[in-house]
Amino acid sequence: MRRLSFLLRPGWLALMAVVLLFAYLCFSVLAPWQLGKNSTTSARNDQISRSFDADPVDASALIGDGVVTADDEWRRVGTSGSYVADSDVVVRLRSVGDTPAFEVLTPFRTDEGATLMVNRGYVLPTQGVEVPDITPAPSGPVSLDGRLRVAEPPVDGKPPVTGPGLPQVYTITPGQVGELTGTRPIDGYLQLAEDQPGGLGVIALPQLDAGPYLSYGLQWLAFGLMAPLGLAYFVRAEIKERRRVRGETDETTDSASDEPVGPADREPTPEYDDGLDALLTPRRKRRKAGSAGSGASAVTDDRLADRYGRRR
Repeated sequence: MRRLSFLLRPGWLALMAVVLLFAYLCFSVLAPWQLGKNSTTSARNDQISRSFDADPVDASALIGDGVVTADDEWRRVGTSGSYVADSDVVVRLRSVGDTPAFEVLTPFRTDEGATLMVNRGYVLPTQGVEVPDITPAPSGPVSLDGRLRVAEPPVDGKPPVTGPGLPQVYTITPGQVGELTGTRPIDGYLQLAEDQPGGLGVIALPQLDAGPYLSYGLQWLAFGLMAPLGLAYFVRAEIKERRRVRGETDETTDSASDEPVGPADREPTPEYDDGLDALLTPRRKRRKAGSAGSGASAVTDDRLADRYGRRR
């Protein structure tokens, strides 16, 4: 396990934490988010495709419980009744293609007595972002064809805008619109088809295209797999590099130990010291001194003998 001890260093620990967090987000957040959008889009496209071949039904058969369910969304329906006069509400922040637009909602009271919110279509601003003049809905009994839509949830922090002109909202929330118009519409609305009484600009159906969500989801799954594999690759590369450096170091050490050692490189062998030298040195010096002195005196005697006569 010593060869993996480098993984406990701060840099490697931080790298592993980032990789594991990224992989977790890929599998638990990012991929499910895109795959969920793909499922929602595919289900919507299936409902719209089925509605093309289905005959319109009476709206009262589907809104009897006072709510438009997700299973009934995009169903083609017909209803009869009359618009509620002077009760238009404008939906802000809509667009047609890349052009800003407003959508117009008007309550519709059916012959069965229910109140159904009708999206009459869109209008384009004439000056800046000002709401243009809107053609009022016809009075009297009319018959309408359109598609049922599920109510949109309100946006937190964005209450209805009231003041001069028509009231404005940010989402098609029937309960919110009912408070502004003094009505009690069902939870859902009717999106008018083309050539209908009171209709304005026709809102096009969504394109029957699943979009890139499936490929995006698969890409996040692939990224979640590649991140740990990439970490394993770098760990393996680090281990191989450490092995290579260790091998080169061992070879250098072995070659240095195999080189011959010359006489100059050898350390002198220390002589054994038994302590006698320290004791004998003074005696040796005295002997040398004595022998030198006796030799000198003999030479002196010989010289004197030659000068004054040899001793006999």
